[in-house]
Amino acid sequence: MPRKKSSRKKSARKSSRKSKGGRKKSGARKKSRRKYGPKASRKVERSMHEMKRGKLRSGRSGKKVSSRKQAIAIGLSEARAEGAKVPRKRRSRKKT
Repeated sequence: MPRKKSSRKKSARKSSRKSKGGRKKSGARKKSRRKYGPKASRKVERSMHEMKRGKLRSGRSGKKVSSRKQAIAIGLSEARAEGAKVPRKRRSRKKT
């Protein structure tokens, strides 16, 4: 049995309403941008190179860095200091 078409007119709504959830619908995605700039990439690459050759040392203590994660953190920190496009550091939670 065929359906009846509704005779109500659709009102034109503004699409500038803010969503409460903070998530966007999958249909209306915009292009993602780079989180890290090319300068940051070069700094991390350089610090990894130094770490692999045993030349990378940590800041205060001057100990040799052996951790891959630590080498990346040092590279990003140096890039941040030089004003490269790098996201801000995550804040640590306060211990209770």
